[in-house]
Amino acid sequence: MEVKIGVQHANRELVLESEQSPEEVEQAVADALAGKSNLLQLTDEKGRRVIVPADRLAYVEIGEVSIRKVGFGAI
Repeated sequence: MEVKIGVQHANRELVLESEQSPEEVEQAVADALAGKSNLLQLTDEKGRRVIVPADRLAYVEIGEVSIRKVGFGAI
């Protein structure tokens, strides 16, 4: 699933592919914004962690779960 994170005062958004469920990502964002955690921490599909200070979050866009197609064929 693709997650886009907008950070205040940054020219580019952070984009990562995550194996976490949309519900897990939504809960992590909600916890960070509610003050339960000062940081938003997500893990991408390669195991790398992305950590953003909660007070710098501009937006978080949670994409749909995508199944990668392999092979040739008409689309």
